[in-house]
Amino acid sequence: METIEQPVWAREQPRKCWVPSRKLLITIRQYQKYKNSKNIIYKSILSKWCVIRHVFWSTVTGADIPLNCTIGGGLLLPHPNGVVIHPKAIIGNNCLIFKQNTIGTNHKSSTPPVIGDHVGIGAGAKILGELHIGYKAKIGANAVVSKNVPNNATAVGIPAKIL
Repeated sequence: METIEQPVWAREQPRKCWVPSRKLLITIRQYQKYKNSKNIIYKSILSKWCVIRHVFWSTVTGADIPLNCTIGGGLLLPHPNGVVIHPKAIIGNNCLIFKQNTIGTNHKSSTPPVIGDHVGIGAGAKILGELHIGYKAKIGANAVVSKNVPNNATAVGIPAKIL
């Protein structure tokens, strides 16, 4: 049975004036909130304002994180430069994603990965294809993951091997 962690929302709150990665996440969260609202003003005007802010913060951070992706609460992006996430990828609560990561599909499958709660992904890692990264798993820097990673495991190398 997989443990489901509660999101630590404080991890996403800006502590200083200039924290672009957290501003990007706030924009994504607000867009999703407004887009799913029944209030017509929220749905039409404020969601469009969030799109403009998303373009700005995506440009500043150098990250390609779509507005409609499924990201659990408490995501940390200390260095968001070069982070690319597939729009249909699912990322669990309290994950840590470093710079230059790609989370997406491969030539064998058009289904993106599912990443469990509290997963740490090192810089430059690529997680590609229809696979599942388990609870509290760790992905090493520059690893290329194309197979499932079990709970509490560490995957390193090209192609990634479980330690």
